[in-house]
Amino acid sequence: MKKFFSLLILLALAAALTAGCGGDKKPEPQRNAGRVFTFGDTTFNAENEEPDVNPHNAYAGWACIRYGIGETLFRYNDKMEQEPWLAEGFELVDDLTWKIRLRDDVAFSNGRKMDAQAVKECLEQLIKVHRRARGNLNLAAMEADGQILTLKTSEPEPSLLNYLGNPYGCIIDVQAGITPDGIVAGTGPYVAKKVIPSQRVELEPNEKYWGGKPQMEKIFVQTISNGDTLVAALQSGQIDAAYGIPYASYPLFQSDKYKFTGTATSRVFFGQVNFASPIMQDKAVRRAIALGVDKGAFVKTLLWGYGEVATGPFPDNFTFGGKNLRTEGFDPEKAKAELEAAGWKDTDGDGIREKNGRKLRVRWLTYPSRQELPLLAEAAQSDLKKLGIDLIVNNTADHNGVVKDPKAWDIYVSAFVTCGTGDPLNFFSTVCLDSSTKNRGGYHSDRVEALAQEMKGTFDRQKRGELAVQIQQELLDDAAFCFFSFLKMSMINKAEVQGLKAHTSDYYEITKDLSFK
Repeated sequence: MKKFFSLLILLALAAALTAGCGGDKKPEPQRNAGRVFTFGDTTFNAENEEPDVNPHNAYAGWACIRYGIGETLFRYNDKMEQEPWLAEGFELVDDLTWKIRLRDDVAFSNGRKMDAQAVKECLEQLIKVHRRARGNLNLAAMEADGQILTLKTSEPEPSLLNYLGNPYGCIIDVQAGITPDGIVAGTGPYVAKKVIPSQRVELEPNEKYWGGKPQMEKIFVQTISNGDTLVAALQSGQIDAAYGIPYASYPLFQSDKYKFTGTATSRVFFGQVNFASPIMQDKAVRRAIALGVDKGAFVKTLLWGYGEVATGPFPDNFTFGGKNLRTEGFDPEKAKAELEAAGWKDTDGDGIREKNGRKLRVRWLTYPSRQELPLLAEAAQSDLKKLGIDLIVNNTADHNGVVKDPKAWDIYVSAFVTCGTGDPLNFFSTVCLDSSTKNRGGYHSDRVEALAQEMKGTFDRQKRGELAVQIQQELLDDAAFCFFSFLKMSMINKAEVQGLKAHTSDYYEITKDLSFK
């Protein structure tokens, strides 16, 4: 019976891969002398705000930079230290003026030289259409002179170069235009030839790549959101490598036929509280969730140890990370006591607390494309039931639609890279402030607003770190967010695959060095 079901899975997978997971019925080309690479990925889909590879569109810059299509002016090493990439260097002229010297040997995939004018055009278009980038960069004026780009900000912006390394900062030739399916002319080692949203990206070498000759003749990035299907695809040889394999399936690949590449990241599973919800306005309820979910058991049992407990938005090993915070661990008894003190009692003996005739039911919104998020929801449901909290889980691919309705959820649990630019302000400015594009729960704190504003104008790194710790402490003291666990992100590939390496930033995947032995 198991063999029968396994065969059905493989047959279904083969059909899905051939058809591009539906929508496009043309069969994919056969492998060509070992230089065609197929990559299974759970994340390329509209559900994750990656509908295409246009970096100016929502979070599609992640696909652009991960798949070797686009590159940024600055990038990050494994220690998340900033390094020039398309830029050669920079000068801070004054608190408002930056001069960036660009490489002189870079061309876009369509042949146009990448000079300061082309970069200026790209950034002008970016801040015109991308609200998050516009708020981060605060660009007031730009000047282009050969390979020198001068940027003027409307106020001191110490994080400017960090933000220029964000995936939305991939430099593209906007004069070439953007196709209806989101294909752009970038500077990376590969060119997108076909994009089928939420299904597939087809890549070919960029013959004009400045960094050396790409090794693959074709690359197919295949969206496979179901974890079991992804596992079967790699086992059967339908794909050569995978991103997003469920941790529980890792033992299946512990052989010399496969290689793992993994690293700790600042990608955190965390919950944003909906402050428009009457139940969540009660701090005792928020604290009960923070105290009542056994994060350690989740990391050990459901992440199989491929992660670490989160005490705040940044890992403990960061200079401004969790080791600097006053935190409380798993303490269900304390959670019960605080609920009792706040008037939440189980008076009818059904196991669910109530107050003023209202049952303590919390609506937990999450999504399936991050394989372990639904598992976290199940674990939290079990843990919180012991406290007298009835957790109603909505695990849906339409989470981006549901979260827009403040009457439809109480806590939204997602995965977020909190320090992908090497600077902590990115998390605060994206999630925690009145002006934040992802402040989905409507959190507000006068203290956090003031500290973030001070941090925004501070160039000294040590002082910025101290301010970051203060902001985190305010978030924890307000019980405004629940931080559960950090992930060790891994890719698994066939042993003959070379040049595929996980990175701390979780950005850089497909490079010119990708090849087969």
